Amino acid sequence: MVLRFFRITLHRAGPSSLRDNHPMNLAAKTLGEVDCGLSWRNSFHALGPAFYSSVIPEPLPAPYWVGRSEPMARELGLEPAVLASPEWLDALSGNRMIRGTQPLAGVYSGHQFGHWAGQLGDGRAHLLGETSNGLEVQLKGSGLTPYSRMGDGRAVLRSSIREFLCSEAMHALGIPSTRALCVTGSDAPVQRETTETAAVLTRIAPSFIRFGHFEHFSHRGQHLELKTLADYVIDRFYPQCRESGKFPGHAYAALLDAVSERTAALLAQWQAAGFCHGVMNTDNMSILGLTIDYGPFQFLDAFDPGHICNHSDTLGRYAYAQQPNVAYWNLFCLAQALLPLIGDQEMALAALDSYKTLFAAELGRRMRAKLGLDEREGATAQADEARTGEILALLAKHRIDYSIFWRRLSRGAASANWQGVRDLFLDRPAIDAWLLRYSERLTLVPRPLAADLMLSTNPKFVLRNHLAQAAIEQAKLKDFSGVQTLLTLLQSPFAEHPGFDDYADFPPDWASKIEISCSS
Repeated sequence: MVLRFFRITLHRAGPSSLRDNHPMNLAAKTLGEVDCGLSWRNSFHALGPAFYSSVIPEPLPAPYWVGRSEPMARELGLEPAVLASPEWLDALSGNRMIRGTQPLAGVYSGHQFGHWAGQLGDGRAHLLGETSNGLEVQLKGSGLTPYSRMGDGRAVLRSSIREFLCSEAMHALGIPSTRALCVTGSDAPVQRETTETAAVLTRIAPSFIRFGHFEHFSHRGQHLELKTLADYVIDRFYPQCRESGKFPGHAYAALLDAVSERTAALLAQWQAAGFCHGVMNTDNMSILGLTIDYGPFQFLDAFDPGHICNHSDTLGRYAYAQQPNVAYWNLFCLAQALLPLIGDQEMALAALDSYKTLFAAELGRRMRAKLGLDEREGATAQADEARTGEILALLAKHRIDYSIFWRRLSRGAASANWQGVRDLFLDRPAIDAWLLRYSERLTLVPRPLAADLMLSTNPKFVLRNHLAQAAIEQAKLKDFSGVQTLLTLLQSPFAEHPGFDDYADFPPDWASKIEISCSS
């Protein structure tokens, strides 16, 4: 593999010149401010206008609440009752400025579906600022920015509900992710394949910086800005890179190494959970190893390694089984972007090696946890790896429901009764043979410990497409109870929640016909 740094000349947007003349800013200057009781700063804003355009959100007509996350509110230092106020409804719909914030839209570039897409940026998102606890608050769907290109700057209700629910679901599963504070809706029409209604999602993260931020400045030959950005990320999030023992004196190589490790751990968690992202472009890859930009995502129903959850992905680039390799390809693009700072091709390649090593180790650890097995050396470890491969092959061959299998296996380990697992398979001899070998391995682990590990690793509830769709259809009728019910279940996905077993049951036949595309 040859690492090459290449440059592409792009049209520069001239962020600072657009700040005051943007039509949405002219309209919004008359809006009043509201003091929402939080202290704000914006360290990203201090980087300077080369990194963003200052843009005020576009007001959302007649907003109403769709859903709020109380745990996320408390993490921000807000009482849920305060968040529910009319002032917060206005502020988080873009209708009033929050005192102390400095709204901006960031500029970045990226590779989309394997091809260089040039300059991109926050085309419908406004970063309000950074709270005193170090969390950034961003409005998504809050109107036009200089980076909207041909878009309208809006998000629609269905995609906003999906991201709201999945962000909080992933957090509860222990998978690194951006979070979601709330969704507000409006009857304002938005044109996609059909006419839909608008919504604004408030999402939270320590940072929304992506691989594409680094690609942007590197491909434009703006190496001073590239260094400024890299130093900012290192100083704020990866200070250990300044004293790296692996790459002494080479903080930027250490940064690439650290990002590779976080990305490897994230992808191992995705694969173990049966999660498909659907659109792993480099502008959708977090520099902090977070799941970011929920679009055509899906948790697997029937286990199919070749499953493509994005209707727009006609070539299957982002199929479930391809995700680990795509992540490595994206890291390679990040390495190309950082090469002017690293200065040594072999060092950059060495920094990428941690991905391959850590991904395999982390995925093995995650799969052992799903099986309730401890870590062993030698022949037992090899047998455990083979045992995992055998059951995944059986699941794929018979298209067994992924989440239900693992939950039933957990229950079987707790009770020593495997009938629920056996009932999933028409090929009883095959599953019985595997269960026999698995049961023998379980004798080396205290059964209560194995069962507890499995029941806290294999969730009962995941955000299946048909569950999200049912909640969305209710929400279109201004009934948001389905959103709230799903949020409650997904925020504690390992609990039993008596009376809600239907939400953990097999998907209906029509679920396979749901098509999720990049359009949102």
